[in-house]
Amino acid sequence: MTTSCSHVLLWVRDIHQAVRDYRQLGFRVDYATAEAKAQHAHIWFRRGPAIELLTAPATAKWFKWPLELAFGRGAGHRMVRWTRNEGFCDVAVAVDSDDLTGERRALAKAGIPVGRVVRWKRTKPDGAHVRFQFAYPRNEHLPFLVTPYDTPQCPPEVHHPNGAVALRQVRMAVQERDFAAVRRLVGDDPTFSLEPGERTRIRDVALEGLLTELDPTLLHGATFLSWGDESCSKAS
Repeated sequence: MTTSCSHVLLWVRDIHQAVRDYRQLGFRVDYATAEAKAQHAHIWFRRGPAIELLTAPATAKWFKWPLELAFGRGAGHRMVRWTRNEGFCDVAVAVDSDDLTGERRALAKAGIPVGRVVRWKRTKPDGAHVRFQFAYPRNEHLPFLVTPYDTPQCPPEVHHPNGAVALRQVRMAVQERDFAAVRRLVGDDPTFSLEPGERTRIRDVALEGLLTELDPTLLHGATFLSWGDESCSKAS
């Protein structure tokens, strides 16, 4: 089964403030659900992976075990980790199937246990429903699996006033003991650049087409590179 980068998760304390800030930075940002109760918003690109802004209650740490029950073993620790600091907190890889059951079984045989498959439905601001599945590896630091969205959420036309046209690279630090599992999950997708690290995490994301520098005070802990800069070349 082939996998590819679906989206990078950016955890923020206040989703509405983050949406305002990223719009000020020149991104088009679309709420994933009705704005009033939204916990997710997307930065789509003309092609390739997206960025998902998400938030969760500050009290999430008290719900670790209910989260495990709701979203599978490993989910509670993962979601609590997301809320420790603003910034890139996770990455999803899309499989070329609308059912994760087979891939979950294959990963288990490869020594990568994965929690149960969660079937999810989201209602967009226009009332349309989006269905998809996801599953979290029990190791909370590994990328997680997601199926393609049905129906697709990406708008047909995307234009960012700051010039960004694509997310070209996700640079990850990978702890030695996680390396084989991360490689198994991300496959040969050239979007990922893996480097040795003391713990497995996302270091930064490179965007193609940026015309201006991004104000770091509005980034909510995220680090962006401009694709083509020397730092990107070194990481490729």
